Amino acid sequence: MHGPLALPICNRLRGCRLLVVEDEALVAMLLEDELMEAGATVLGPDSEVETALRRIEATPGEIDLAVVDLNLKGREARPVILALVARGIPVIIATGYGAGRVPEAPDAPVLCKPFEGAKLVDLVCEVLRARGSAQQVAGAA
Repeated sequence: MHGPLALPICNRLRGCRLLVVEDEALVAMLLEDELMEAGATVLGPDSEVETALRRIEATPGEIDLAVVDLNLKGREARPVILALVARGIPVIIATGYGAGRVPEAPDAPVLCKPFEGAKLVDLVCEVLRARGSAQQVAGAA
């Protein structure tokens, strides 16, 4: 088997810079661990809207994709999603509230919690390839 899906999970996201925005510490650690195990550089995790917005503003061109929890400490993460979309950064919405779409990012896939790490990595690879970031996904060239 050839191509990125044939790569071991530890190499699939090599060179990718991914922002994690998640307020639940355990979930944030699991996201970070899975993405780092797949070879990604993880920015964050950020647990508050303001912190995530500051990071997005401070790191232009340094975020390849973001995984964003829809609810951060009782606040909607829509301002974060809007800032990412405005910069052309693909977003995966992670939520425990069902698979509804977010009007600010109608094409953003929704990852329903709980989820398996392999599903997260598969979805990140799929979104990066679909967005023309194939060079960012190890082995896709």
